[in-house]
Amino acid sequence: MNQYSTRQYIIGAIIVLVVFVYLSRLFYIQIIDSEYKYSADNNSQRYVTQYPARGLILDRNGKLLVCNEAAYDLNLNRQELKAFDTAELASIVGLDIEQFKKLLNKVKSNREYIFKTAPFLSQISDSTYALLQEKIYKFPGFFVQPRTLRKYNKKIASHLFGYVGEVDSAIINKNSYYRIGDYIGMSGMEKAYEEELRGKKGVSIFLVDVHNRVKGSFQNGRFDTISTFGKNITSTIDGDLQEYGEKLMRNFKGSIVAIEPSTGEILAMISSPTFDPQLLVGRVRSKNYNMLKQDPRLVLFNRAIMPKYPPGSTFKLINAMIGLKKGTANLVSTFPCYLGYTAGNIHVNCHAHPSPLNLIHAIQYSCNAYYTNEFRNIIDNPNFSNVADALNDWRYYVMSFGFGHKLDTDIPNEVAGNIPSSQYYNKIYGKNGWRSLTIFSLGIGQGEIGITPLQMANYAAIIANKGYYYIPHTVKKIEGCDTINHRFYQKRYVYIDSSYFEPIVQGMEMAVNGPNGGTATGAAIKDIIVCGKTGTAQNPRNQPDHSIFIAFAPKEKPKIAIAVYIEFGGFGATHAVPVASLMIEKYLTDTIARKWLEDYVLNSKIQYNEKSH
Repeated sequence: MNQYSTRQYIIGAIIVLVVFVYLSRLFYIQIIDSEYKYSADNNSQRYVTQYPARGLILDRNGKLLVCNEAAYDLNLNRQELKAFDTAELASIVGLDIEQFKKLLNKVKSNREYIFKTAPFLSQISDSTYALLQEKIYKFPGFFVQPRTLRKYNKKIASHLFGYVGEVDSAIINKNSYYRIGDYIGMSGMEKAYEEELRGKKGVSIFLVDVHNRVKGSFQNGRFDTISTFGKNITSTIDGDLQEYGEKLMRNFKGSIVAIEPSTGEILAMISSPTFDPQLLVGRVRSKNYNMLKQDPRLVLFNRAIMPKYPPGSTFKLINAMIGLKKGTANLVSTFPCYLGYTAGNIHVNCHAHPSPLNLIHAIQYSCNAYYTNEFRNIIDNPNFSNVADALNDWRYYVMSFGFGHKLDTDIPNEVAGNIPSSQYYNKIYGKNGWRSLTIFSLGIGQGEIGITPLQMANYAAIIANKGYYYIPHTVKKIEGCDTINHRFYQKRYVYIDSSYFEPIVQGMEMAVNGPNGGTATGAAIKDIIVCGKTGTAQNPRNQPDHSIFIAFAPKEKPKIAIAVYIEFGGFGATHAVPVASLMIEKYLTDTIARKWLEDYVLNSKIQYNEKSH
């Protein structure tokens, strides 16, 4: 091969290599790397997310409780950003120049927004939006995005409804639906029913001119997608009853939970102290959230589902049923009470009442001596070889009432509570190192038992139904759906036969309406038979006792079951009984005839150490 031919091949190879490099680069730019495409598109097109209106929340009677109002976000497209008067735009949106520059630099330095629209300032006012619309052409790259915010028609049920907040990177990484600037339910019903309430986002593509002004839809909307409104939800809550309960609890710490026994629908759920749900809406949400979080009264803490309270004497009812079931108690035997119960060096106090008492009258007068003895009979049952097996058998029945585990309600952050097992006591006292007298306090709802007010209300519903319950829930109907979750329609039977509930109901009736009095006579309502049980729970923090009452009404075909728990309220009859009685009267009669009782509750004050909760 001559020198000329060799040079020809070399030159040809170089030309082929250069062409290959250029073609490869062109392929990368046009097919793989979207930078230039985005840059070109962004000069003429604007992609605007169409946020759907969130679903409405109504009460069980169709009254609107949670709706929406218009809001606007100021967004930024960095590809279109050009020099502008920062002082003027900062003044329009209500920021000082330093705040504005800091916000702008934060967005500009975030590589995630090189080719994507960045949220710049959320939830600007109507007046700011109107002014911006007139001058937006002066600020290339900026545009206003319409959306909606939550609005509450009444300042109620803040813990129940929950609130909506902006998503963070953790949420985005878990769920591809969400993008920076989106909102999501953070707690309560808003969180539990987020997928139903949020709807479905759409997108509109607009043509814009060199001044960043919209000139029309891109290709007549051919590539647009339509947003779908969120589904409206009819809650189980009675708005008027909820509002009244919050009014009654305004001076107290504690909770009210009311349930419809025949369905498990929650009629009211009050956690006090509470707060205005509107505080967690809009640009002030973060500031207000921090303020509420630092409130020493723990206003964000949902006292209906999160604390583990001792149930006090309300727990005597389940011990009575277990005793009847296991044959360690009957309706005839009596036990004397000399202002308490004494065994060895143990003494349990009691209040003055007739003595001796049988099982039913011991419910009527809430006799500590009777039920301490009755519980010891359960644990010392000769059918078991040791107290550990007897306790675990007792626990088996107790757990069937929804205690010691989550009820699987639709309210986030529910706690399980606690029902101690033999293993727990073995760790403390050693195997065979404890006996019935060691754990006697379980017989009167003290000791290591921990129960939520929701579980207590469900307990009242079980007794009203004589042996079964439906999982308590907050949603009655979802728009476009034939049913709610199937688990809310299933009857859950406890491990106690219905026949054993009859004497318990009789004792609860006599506690309220007994001819010779009872611990809950203050709950009596004209023409309505209320069945109830008081509780006075010792406070381990060296504070006054907690006031407790569970009840249902009317006796036949009950329509409401209720639990009231008032921290530091003293005897159950002092505060919990009148609150529950007024709630029952309000729900069943839609009026309050006993204004004197209402005044007593509304004017009551409880003294306690603010550092104790």
